[in-house]
Amino acid sequence: MNLTLEGIQKKEDWGNANIALPPYSIKEIRKNTKEKPIWIHFGVGNIFRIFIGGIVDTLLSKKEMCSGIICAETFDFDIIDKIYKPYDNLVLSVTLKIDGSTDKKVLGSLSESYKLGPDFTKEWHCMKKIFINPSLQIISLTITEKGYLLKGSDSCYLPSIQADINNGPQKSSSAIAIVCALLHERYKANQTPIAVVSMDNCSHNGEKLQTSIVTIAKEWSKRGFVDKSFISYLSNERQVSFPWSMIDKITPRPSDSVYKDLKKSGIENMKPIITSKKTYIAPFVNAEAPQYLVLEDKFPNGRPPLEKAGIYLTDKETVTKVERMKVTTCLNPLHTALAVYGCLLGYTLIADEMKDLELNRLIYEIGPLEGMPVVTNPGILSPSAFVEEIIHIRFPNPFIPDTPQRIATDTSQKVGIRYGETIKAYVERYGNAQKLTAIPLAIAGWCRYLIGIDDDGNSFELSPNPLLPKLTQSLKGIEIGNQNSYSRQLKNILSDPNIFGINLYEAGIGEKIEKMFLEEISGVGAVRKTLKKYLNT
Repeated sequence: MNLTLEGIQKKEDWGNANIALPPYSIKEIRKNTKEKPIWIHFGVGNIFRIFIGGIVDTLLSKKEMCSGIICAETFDFDIIDKIYKPYDNLVLSVTLKIDGSTDKKVLGSLSESYKLGPDFTKEWHCMKKIFINPSLQIISLTITEKGYLLKGSDSCYLPSIQADINNGPQKSSSAIAIVCALLHERYKANQTPIAVVSMDNCSHNGEKLQTSIVTIAKEWSKRGFVDKSFISYLSNERQVSFPWSMIDKITPRPSDSVYKDLKKSGIENMKPIITSKKTYIAPFVNAEAPQYLVLEDKFPNGRPPLEKAGIYLTDKETVTKVERMKVTTCLNPLHTALAVYGCLLGYTLIADEMKDLELNRLIYEIGPLEGMPVVTNPGILSPSAFVEEIIHIRFPNPFIPDTPQRIATDTSQKVGIRYGETIKAYVERYGNAQKLTAIPLAIAGWCRYLIGIDDDGNSFELSPNPLLPKLTQSLKGIEIGNQNSYSRQLKNILSDPNIFGINLYEAGIGEKIEKMFLEEISGVGAVRKTLKKYLNT
């Protein structure tokens, strides 16, 4: 069997392999999409394909939509050339359940795919035609949080962004500049309303997206590329809205076991590839079953009935509360603790860590015990039910090939929101955060992780982190097994409000973290011993 429009005509074979096929006419959907486009998405990786593509597939199957989604890539063009085009834009969705079973289906909702950049003139003209069509309602993005970054640590525009500013709309190369340029085409053509939706997993994503696009537009206006009325168009939410969102679905890299299972079923050409941009991707996408998308309901040109695909439509304040609940209490702080301690204790799978008595206890105390008293309750989702699902269903799923090493990436950019917000809430409520034990233990573990030596005394590679040189320099001279080598090297890290959002000494837990850290560097096995001590296991 082949994952192509021709290949899926062998319906009996796919049925025998327990793989569901689209109940709608893909040919008809693609014709409708070309005539009356509704939705364009930028950033065509795994979470988009299985989650956003799955949303549209659900609505098509229910006859609640009659056109598909248009896919645009501005960075990793190998994905289009090697994963989209050879498979006629079809996706094989594989849902990994905790009991080891899978749900497999072919998604036919991705109707068209484009590479966008200065070298793709033909594609640009096609996309321009789509953008000026009044039927278009939604532009969405999953380009990662870094995709919205315009300036470096020196407060100067990044070289690629500066080039986009200097070259103007017609020669844009970054995702933000390309979207801004295409919005300018819509403005010139008809000024029809549109919603531009960030679906990236970052705080205040709608605000970040709007700020980046308007900044580019203002720079172009200074250089005479666009008129000032275009900025007014972008700034009027009745014309161009930037709804906030919260997205949550664990979508790890393609699993070798899934690939082997598909091959055994008779499906050809499913082997994962690594693109020139280092993206690990396959014609199939494997992910967990639970998924959440909470959207600010602000679509000035209308929208499909997204709620019929399980999407939560609400207001900005509620989106913020859901995001805060997830990021500061119920999921992300637990993930970070598992990441750093997993690396220290030799784990390579998050699910395996959940069988570890100390680590299981650690995340229970971080979330349900310490985080829950100050959790932000969004109303539309239960914080206690959400965290219980995390601890008992999502993290323990042995068929989700997610690693602590991946989760440990960019931790210095995350600890401020993941732990700092709860610490600040304790300070506000109790005057200090001295009631906390598990969260200080997680922070001590992160500092111990930064030394790059595991609990058996073996060195390991630290995951990428923009502050890594500065952090490791701060810890210089510390030796495992020699507590005398510690001379308050943590002080600069723990007192830095740019990292934690608060000075941890002023919060009353700086010394506690130092004490835990000192115990964790006392020798081989000290990390495990320290966990046992503070968790009473």
